[in-house]
Amino acid sequence: MKLKQRVVLLAILLVIFIFTKVFLIDNLDTSAANREDQRSFHRMMASLHVELDPRLDHTLQSPWEIAAQWVVPREVYPEETPELGAVMHAMSTKKIIKADVGYKGTQLKALLILEGGQKVVFKPKRYARDYVVEGEPYAGYDRHNAEVAAFHLDRILGFRRAPLVVGRFVNLRTEIKPVATEQLLGTFMTVGNSTCFYGKCYYCRETEPACADGDIMEGSVTLWLPDVWPLQKHRHPWGRTYREGKLARWEYDESYCDAVKKTSPYDSGPRLLDIIDTAIFDYLIGNADRHHYESFQDDEGASMLILLDNAKSFGNPALDERSILAPLYQCCIIRVSTWNRLNYLKNGVLKSALKTAMSHDPISPVLSDPHLDALDQRLLSILATVKQCTDQFGPDVVLVEDRMTLSHL
Repeated sequence: MKLKQRVVLLAILLVIFIFTKVFLIDNLDTSAANREDQRSFHRMMASLHVELDPRLDHTLQSPWEIAAQWVVPREVYPEETPELGAVMHAMSTKKIIKADVGYKGTQLKALLILEGGQKVVFKPKRYARDYVVEGEPYAGYDRHNAEVAAFHLDRILGFRRAPLVVGRFVNLRTEIKPVATEQLLGTFMTVGNSTCFYGKCYYCRETEPACADGDIMEGSVTLWLPDVWPLQKHRHPWGRTYREGKLARWEYDESYCDAVKKTSPYDSGPRLLDIIDTAIFDYLIGNADRHHYESFQDDEGASMLILLDNAKSFGNPALDERSILAPLYQCCIIRVSTWNRLNYLKNGVLKSALKTAMSHDPISPVLSDPHLDALDQRLLSILATVKQCTDQFGPDVVLVEDRMTLSHL
């Protein structure tokens, strides 16, 4: 064989060797990642039951100190949280030492200070479990039980970006009114035999109070994030206009995602993939009202998109608002870890897991069966949407490997 032919043959063999090696390494990395996703899923399933137990073993810290130490730029709480039950027990039982009107917003809420100085946000019950909210997908009052369900769904999806939420019953006459500020106290009234209040917010009206069952009011309490982690508010790139006859650009421009990818913080870092995760989360719970979102301040796009204010969810189990998935089907990308988790949850696993996770909450049953059934149906729609993307662009483009080492030291 001539020297030139030998050189060409050696070059071809070298190229084949390099490609084979890269392919094998990539496959090994992918297999290792998939195995870790599967192990993480099994750990989550094993820890679904959260019994509200006041005991804190092996620590002298308060539940509030423990929860504050959990928060890092990419997680509100870690994957393994043996103290979760104790923290949630404290949220649902600790003495209320102060009650005030809620922070700025459009919906009724109260800001409570619990024994030990911990702030929580209280959202009152407005609807019975089987009530169906008709109209636009963002219609109606906030649903307190939706906050509870959304928190546990966040656990099940492995995002860990939602602040802790638990149900709680409060006696408005003996627990709230004696420690209420004048501003909050001025909104209390009696309707029939029930104690009611209407608070201070954009849509709060004296004619539309939230009323207890006698003096006992059911609600949800959301743990306030530590003050050392100040929040920054962002307009959601796929937000709605909320004006009849006026569409947002994403509602008519199918290439809208290309424009988003050219703007900060979506042009680099994890934020766009967080938007996709959030779209999946919101579609599952039926939340079409995420017009803004929060991250931690001065994060330069590196911190998580925090899943705050999920109460405009679980309104109508028969309504699957596909437009919530616009970030997914317009960008056609999704984290591999999210894709794997969604596949582990099909065939009824999601419904069963969420029902189990919520079973120990003080206001259980948290959701009606139609809402639980709707979750499994919506999951199938998400999987079908991703398949359409992979059929069009290929899995190498659509499935994005984006894992970060998270520290809770």
